[in-house]
Amino acid sequence: MAKRGAFIVIEGLDRSGKTTQVTTLQARLETEGIPVKLFKFPDRTTAVGNMIDSYLRSQSELDDRAIHLLFSANRWELATTIEALVSQGTTVVCDRYAFSGVAFSAAKGLPLDWCRSPDVSLPAPDVTLFLDITPEKARERGGYGEERYEKEEMQRKVRDIFRDISSEFDKGTWVTIDAGREREDVAVDVWKCARPLTSGLTSPVQRLWETGKDK
Repeated sequence: MAKRGAFIVIEGLDRSGKTTQVTTLQARLETEGIPVKLFKFPDRTTAVGNMIDSYLRSQSELDDRAIHLLFSANRWELATTIEALVSQGTTVVCDRYAFSGVAFSAAKGLPLDWCRSPDVSLPAPDVTLFLDITPEKARERGGYGEERYEKEEMQRKVRDIFRDISSEFDKGTWVTIDAGREREDVAVDVWKCARPLTSGLTSPVQRLWETGKDK
């Protein structure tokens, strides 16, 4: 059976170091000779992404449900591309995914089940690495507060919802990593989780939230 690439998602609060760890992992995979493609959500380069970017920069206002659906649409715009790359043997590394969409919208008071529903059947990651950091620690990092959601109270609610989401996944498909440490130490843990997937997978790509409990 032909082997496929892995689908790896890195999640976390704002300023948890996601971008640093995603680019570090990409570089490590390239060094190992493993084909890799990086995605970042929201992808602000698409038509939908431009609307999201304006909202996140507080340059426009949208209803909470409308912006949630735009975030989901942004992921669906690239879902087929992600699946095609993985099937061709490329490892896809993603900075944020559907879990952020659910967590941030639910933190604003929208029902959790409603928040999940637009993303049902998206390609499911083989592993989600959640970079856990307290809002207080995140605030110490540069650039905090520049975008709409970077407020401590909001980040605290989001962190709690991420914990709820993590309970839906089996151990091994969702891994929580302490992101309050030095970036080099975090990178070591990220690589430990990603490395077992880099030899290629034979199992089909699963669908997100189709069966209730994701494996």
